[in-house]
Amino acid sequence: MNRPTNINSQYLLGGILLLCLSATLSNGQPTALPSSGFKKTILTRDFVSEGVAVADLNKDGKMDIVAGYYWFEAPNWTRHEMAPSRTFDPRKEYSNSFLNLGMDVNQDGWDDVVVVDYPGKPGFWFENPKSKSGEWKKHIIADSVGIANESPGFIDIDGDGRLDILCGDMAKKQIVWLKPPSKPGETEWKRFALSQENVPGTEQYSHGIGYGDVNNDGIKDVVIREGWFEGKTDKKSGNWLFHPASLGEPCSHMQILDVNGDGKNDVVSASAHALGVWWYEQVSDESGKLNFKTHLMSNTTAQTHSSIMADLNGDGRADYITGKRFLAHNGRDSGDADAPMLMWFEFTPGQEPYYKEHLIDSNSGAGLNIAVHDMNGDRKPDIVIANKNGVFLFENQLKSK
Repeated sequence: MNRPTNINSQYLLGGILLLCLSATLSNGQPTALPSSGFKKTILTRDFVSEGVAVADLNKDGKMDIVAGYYWFEAPNWTRHEMAPSRTFDPRKEYSNSFLNLGMDVNQDGWDDVVVVDYPGKPGFWFENPKSKSGEWKKHIIADSVGIANESPGFIDIDGDGRLDILCGDMAKKQIVWLKPPSKPGETEWKRFALSQENVPGTEQYSHGIGYGDVNNDGIKDVVIREGWFEGKTDKKSGNWLFHPASLGEPCSHMQILDVNGDGKNDVVSASAHALGVWWYEQVSDESGKLNFKTHLMSNTTAQTHSSIMADLNGDGRADYITGKRFLAHNGRDSGDADAPMLMWFEFTPGQEPYYKEHLIDSNSGAGLNIAVHDMNGDRKPDIVIANKNGVFLFENQLKSK
């Protein structure tokens, strides 16, 4: 997926010290660091998935947690199997579930489960059997499109209120989006190309993709680490213009926002397999061409292979959440097995350095995607993660600003 990267000894020592500080309590117990502002619940320490989602799968009004082929029933987190699966060995194997999404795909009133498998394999979804026993029916998404890029996004591309999948198509080397069925009862997703063929960001193990208005023209663009595709009103045009730019190392999900409050949107990303979290300031070169200047935000931990935005502290601004993908390459990378941290950054536009870093936990980490949802009805976004270290819920107890 990506070659091993050396990480300095200061980082390694820091990770070991933080791991020593972390509590190791049994399932269901709050184990977050005292000052983190989050209550941690361990659903399982089994490695079952690096994707995670939330959905009300049994229609009891409570949000359940999905990890791969399993779902954990709220409020006691009883474990159920959607299809035959198993626990994986975190030091020898990858799972069959890299990213998950909960949504009513066929619009029958019951939440289903979307699974993005190993990079390059077709995505699929499990159809909810409506509380009937037995294996959930599996449907392949979009005629076996091999989903390239290890950080596909669940994003509403066309503004219809339903999440689509933004990713690369390995076969034609295009940036595409996959649209769920539009009419009740339908099961097939549709594939739409944004780019021409043979463009960057579409290799099997490409890292990093994001969606937002880069050039402030009111139309959202697609960013990859090699540059950005200029958006068009027609989301199905297939010929978005590519602008080369330097947006860093192989990374996780790329977030587009105005970090410093200058009215221009910047890009925030984190290293998928090395060390670093950065923001890329939008600047103009001497010719007036749009470009980016790199700023290091954090070198607290490596392998930050996923991110998501949510307003955790109630200040009206979305915060950046990321964490270490524990044993990302089964322990083969430098620092791969160090303390699995979960952290968030609040942004302070107009006040340098424009962000504050907060540690949530040092014995969990994150997987290939992070789920955020109000799980307990207190109107605060909570955090759910799954990775080689287990499946975890972090209930948000931060005081609103």
